[in-house]
Amino acid sequence: MSLFASSPSNSKFTIFSPPQNPNSSKFYFTIPFKISHETISHPSLACSHESSSSSPPLLQEKPQNSATESEMEEKDKLAEEIMITKKSLEELLVVRRPVMEFSEEDDETEPDGDGGSTNEKKQLDSSSMIDAELSKLAKKMPIFEPERMDSKSEDKPLMVNLDLALYKAKILTRNYRYEEAEIILQKCMYYWPEDGRPYVALGKTLSKQSKMNEARAVYEKGCQATQGENPYIWQCWAVLENKLGNIRRARELFDAATVADKRHIAAWHGWAVLELKQGHVKKARNLLGKGLKHCGGNEYIYQTLALLEVKAKRYEQARYLFRQATKCNPKSCASWLAWAQLEAQKENTQAARRLFEKAVQASPKNRFAWHVWGVFEANLGNVDLGKKLLKIGQAVNPRDPVLLQSLALLEYKYSTANVARVLFRRASELDPRHQPVWIAWGWMEWKEGNLATARELYQKALSIDSTSESAARCLQVRKITFRWLLSFLF
Repeated sequence: MSLFASSPSNSKFTIFSPPQNPNSSKFYFTIPFKISHETISHPSLACSHESSSSSPPLLQEKPQNSATESEMEEKDKLAEEIMITKKSLEELLVVRRPVMEFSEEDDETEPDGDGGSTNEKKQLDSSSMIDAELSKLAKKMPIFEPERMDSKSEDKPLMVNLDLALYKAKILTRNYRYEEAEIILQKCMYYWPEDGRPYVALGKTLSKQSKMNEARAVYEKGCQATQGENPYIWQCWAVLENKLGNIRRARELFDAATVADKRHIAAWHGWAVLELKQGHVKKARNLLGKGLKHCGGNEYIYQTLALLEVKAKRYEQARYLFRQATKCNPKSCASWLAWAQLEAQKENTQAARRLFEKAVQASPKNRFAWHVWGVFEANLGNVDLGKKLLKIGQAVNPRDPVLLQSLALLEYKYSTANVARVLFRRASELDPRHQPVWIAWGWMEWKEGNLATARELYQKALSIDSTSESAARCLQVRKITFRWLLSFLF
């Protein structure tokens, strides 16, 4: 290394160390070379020679006649020296790969030669050992793997199994096999606690069985599991509280649903319907306006606004809103049906029929469309057409008791009571908890003079729900029947 050392005052360095003789003759030359494809200008290298009596000079000047030979020898020697110098410089100027982590000793002393590569290997080995230890630590801690928080990842079923299980539970609920559906939904909640769909499905299943407290507990558990970020659970919980008459609590839950997701249109619409039932029309309009603002055009919002205009007897504005609703969703059967009822109310028979046709085309299995259209034709005197429409609706909805109930009343009015009794019995078997069927059947028996049978039917209707408006009318008829029996006996 000292061979190439140069003083700051002189930019040249010598290959041969000259003796301290002022009469020495020096030969200067410059050696250009390249390293790593870059041209580097090196300082001039000085060669010195001194003639001394004690030692012969390294490079001796020769006479004029042998100048050519001496120059050739000097060039060969210089070439050899240049090659040796170039090799030594290339060995020194090696580009090393940087190391990610250094120890304190490496920072203090800079290694060179083979020692540097050995230290690099040691550092890389130490860093790889640290990475291996950290990976083992991460495997032991479930916080780095959320799927292992509740169960092992290999034991958790695939996500597609959740969709299949929810569909199976839906089918079981339709067939009134509630217990089997509840077992499936409980498993879904166990394996996928962060998904809100099992909580919603189970809550609705329990509500259909009038298990309101259990449904409320399921919704509360779902909100905790999803950290309050699922608007569907909040909205279903609000609907449940609204059915139970807890209006203030329902408002809070609707508000929570809109906070969780301001684009959840069902929350805005359900809250507006609640306020309409409470008589707060202005507040309901405000909520519907917010729904349009955050969610854009929606057929349910437009439809509810149109019904408000119908109540206010602003029929042209109502028709405009119904038209907007059907533009937003041409397959919205509810919008076509509500518009048809408006035209039927205004005695626009042809327009109403055309809109009823649009409704059943939009949803061929919609029981409300077939039911309202059949009753509409029967009220116009087209009894056969009305019966035909109700039978079509019952054929596409074989589990619906309402269509059978209306068909039974038509048969009783325009046919015989025996045919009506068969239809009422079929309807009560399809849904034993459908209160209007028992009330309509009891009314027919009362009209036929079968007071004891009517009383039993009314008793069944009251056992289902004694707080509804239909139950109040049923209780009133039952009192009248009881008084008539007393007057007949005494």
